[in-house]
Parts: sequence; C-alpha cells; structure tokens
Amino acid sequence: MNVKPSVRLAFAVGCVWLLFSNVALAASDPTALVKAMLQHWRGDSSYTEITMRIHRPDWQRSMQLLSWTRGKQDALVRFIAPPGDSGNATLKLGPSLWLFNPKLSQVIKLPFSMMAQNWMGSDFSYNDLAKSEQIVTDYTHTFGSVKEHGKHQIFTVVSIPKPNAPVVWGKVILNIRDDDVLLDETYYDQNMKPVRQLKTLQVSSLGGRPYPVVMRMSQLDKPGTWTELHYTKGVFNLQLPGYLFTLSNLRNPRPWNIP
Repeated sequence: MNVKPSVRLAFAVGCVWLLFSNVALAASDPTALVKAMLQHWRGDSSYTEITMRIHRPDWQRSMQLLSWTRGKQDALVRFIAPPGDSGNATLKLGPSLWLFNPKLSQVIKLPFSMMAQNWMGSDFSYNDLAKSEQIVTDYTHTFGSVKEHGKHQIFTVVSIPKPNAPVVWGKVILNIRDDDVLLDETYYDQNMKPVRQLKTLQVSSLGGRPYPVVMRMSQLDKPGTWTELHYTKGVFNLQLPGYLFTLSNLRNPRPWNIP
C-alpha cells in the first residue's frame, strides 16, 4: 500500500513531538519519572529468576532465588540454591514483612524498622529486593540535570526525605535513562556523605523490555564489599494466583507453572 509523503511526514513529526513531550514531562515532573522507573522495573506484576553474588575482600558466595511482585507493595522472594539456603523465603504484604526459615520451620514477622536492614548477609535491604515504593512515598524529588549518553538522555533526580519520614538516608540521588531504566542510585547518610550505591552494570532485553540485568550494590566506605544481582529470566504484567502471597504458601510453597 502506497502512503502519501505528506502522511509519512505528519506521522514522523507526530512521533518526534511525542518523544520530546515525554522527555519534557520527565524533566518537569521528577516524581513521575521515579514512578515510571519503578513501574518499568517491576510492572503491574512480575516473576524473575536471579543469581545473587555476595563479594567480600576475602570470600565470595553465590545464591539463586525466585522473586514475585504484585502491585506496588507485595513481594515474595524464595531461595532455591545452594542447598544450605534453599527454602529460605520472605513475604512482604504492604508494610508487613515475614521470614520463613525451613531449618526452624518457623515464620517470623519482622518489625517495620527491619525493612532497611541487610538481607541474608548481602548488601541489599528487604526494601531493595521488594522494589519498595518508599522512594516515592517518603521522599520529595527535584530535577537535577540532563545529559546525553549515546542515543539516550540521562535524568538526575535528587530525593530528600519528607519531614518525619521513617527513612535512614539523608538524601538519595538517582540517574534514570529516558526509557525508564535505572542506571544508578546513590545513598547519603545524615551528614550527606555517600555511603552506598546501586549501579547498573549491564542493560539487556528481559521480558520484552530494556532491563538492568546486572546490578551491583556497593558499600562505598568498604572497598571490595558488594553484592550483584544477575537477572536470568523475567516475565512482567502476568496473572499471579493469590495464594502466592500468603503465609501458608510462604511456609509450604504450592506448585506454580512458570509462564
């Protein structure tokens, strides 16, 4: 089918206008940009398979885990390897968090204050792995700068805790690509000293979208101390059965067919 040059031109102009409109929106509304980044990262729901590598100056270990997220606040994470860690799992429902230890055959509810603590000896907190909405709800965002990087624009967002917000950081700075991929996130203590950083080491296609498939959380004051997440499989915006996000399934996982 032949398309008139004028129609092709109008379509091209429309696409360019839409692109620049989205960029302008991101630049003028940093909160919307952070929300879009989180939505891109987890979708309305998600299932991911991950290898976690914990590195210390004198040792290193690897673990494999499965992760499910539902909506903005619910998440289930379950270890499947190595054998010594297999079966350990966490369930987050809204602000509540439970742990299951198969050796003790016990479900333990953690206080809210523990959400910022390191998870399973790694450099990631419970909030990090649950892709928590806290960066949206407990911080005020301002636009820092825009820079060109190859075919993309990178937006810097400065996030300051709201008064009386239950957070430990004095400031968080994010760099987000124009396709909503998080490139890095730096956390500052109350003295505004950078103390840890989440950095994307590799972006690739996962579940039909550009995704940070290798991410490293580093302790900036402890050289050689970091944890990497390697995403090997991802499915987004899928229908997840409600039983996945229950205490009974946390303790006794029911079979679930991977899409």
